[in-house]
Amino acid sequence: MENKQIKNQAITRQEDDFAQWYTDVCRKAELMDYSSVKGFIIYRPYGYAIWEEIQNYLNKRFKETGHQNVYMPTVIPTSLLQKEKDHVEGFAPECLVANIGGGQKIDDPLIIRPTSETLFCEHYAKIISSYRDLPKLYNQWCSVVRWEKTTRPFLRGAEFLWQEGHTMHESEEEARTETLKMLEIYDDLGRDILAIPFTKGRKTEKEKFAGALETYSIEALMPDGKALQSGTTHYFGQGFAKAFGIQFQGRDGKLNNPYQTSWGVSTRLLGAIIMVHGDDNGLVLPPYVAPIQAVVIPVAQQKPGVIPAARELEKVLKEAGVRVYLDESDKTPGWKYSEYEMKGVPVRVEIGPRDIENGVVTLAKRNTGEKITVKKEEVAEKVVELMDIIHKEMYEKAHRYLLDHVTEVRSLPEMEKALNKGGYSKMMWCGEQACEDKVKELYQATARCMPFNQMPFDETCPICGKKAKKVVLFAKAY
Repeated sequence: MENKQIKNQAITRQEDDFAQWYTDVCRKAELMDYSSVKGFIIYRPYGYAIWEEIQNYLNKRFKETGHQNVYMPTVIPTSLLQKEKDHVEGFAPECLVANIGGGQKIDDPLIIRPTSETLFCEHYAKIISSYRDLPKLYNQWCSVVRWEKTTRPFLRGAEFLWQEGHTMHESEEEARTETLKMLEIYDDLGRDILAIPFTKGRKTEKEKFAGALETYSIEALMPDGKALQSGTTHYFGQGFAKAFGIQFQGRDGKLNNPYQTSWGVSTRLLGAIIMVHGDDNGLVLPPYVAPIQAVVIPVAQQKPGVIPAARELEKVLKEAGVRVYLDESDKTPGWKYSEYEMKGVPVRVEIGPRDIENGVVTLAKRNTGEKITVKKEEVAEKVVELMDIIHKEMYEKAHRYLLDHVTEVRSLPEMEKALNKGGYSKMMWCGEQACEDKVKELYQATARCMPFNQMPFDETCPICGKKAKKVVLFAKAY
């Protein structure tokens, strides 16, 4: 059952202008605000709290797998970034460079980090000397700057928040295992707390990270039919290690270069949550990532006994481990309903004189609008149960949409039709970049990934007619 209530008039309808709807939700739900510098946003408390829940989940998973958090400098000397040729070429157009410090010209201009591979490598060269020093499993929570021409809150910014893992390993097998293990953790993040079904796979050579041998990604599908790259993991082999002179004495007594990985997700995930689940009334937050999981609204709160009853509900829910907020402000219940609906709070808890008289509480689910009456003494148990029910409903809805928007194509006309419909155009591909470029030229679509479940369905590439080698998903993307 979907929420069919009248839409919030402060928000543009999705079908009228999806991009404006997105911007309205970001602003009206108080997730962010614009700063005085284009592309640099202010993360307001409610938006940052969602990011904190993502951090909490990932920090726990990272530490369970032996990773440690560190912090590297904000700036990289130009000479250091240039040590890895492919890497610097990939990032050069996006770099913000500082060449004056304290009123003096800086001889080796400082680059505001677009990513930190080079910083980690410089450090690893100093602290790795033996196989006993490996593996090095480091992660950093920070912001990075990439001077994007076109920006949109959370999705593409000149500055964004993220985590970046950087690891060094004794063997190729160990590094490759790490690369795929972290991708699985990201996939779990989508399933466990974001209620987003990710599509996993390997990037094409054209789309891989600058300096990587292999790049893997999780891709999310938005309701406007566009894909959103939501996280990546990279296998570097020994390229960076050789460029930075990182060596260790192996078990055989010989000098070797370690094998490297990096991996990261960013506040782009907030954009995915907004778009995948939101509706014309605003945010619809998955319960396990919601800063407020349940809001208690006292009805006719000026009447005796209502506020004490609401406070008792708040206490009981808090003791049950629910992130709960009691709104005792003098605003009307109707205003509060609309406000917390816009903020996507999963469960609304209503208590008024009639409820108190009958010993019941009314619960409203944000994702469907369904109302449930429960006995007062059962409210904590029911709200906790609803968290799981709502999460599953939201995941299943997003998963159905994904499955309905993957189309096998065997010709260019079929591809055009599928891309116009929105979603993934699943194609057999010869592996040549020329064909990949042709799709972009014709339809402004890119290869999102080569999914792991490679199930060939045709023998030839529909672009050039040559023998097909891989199944690849193309889509228009953010």
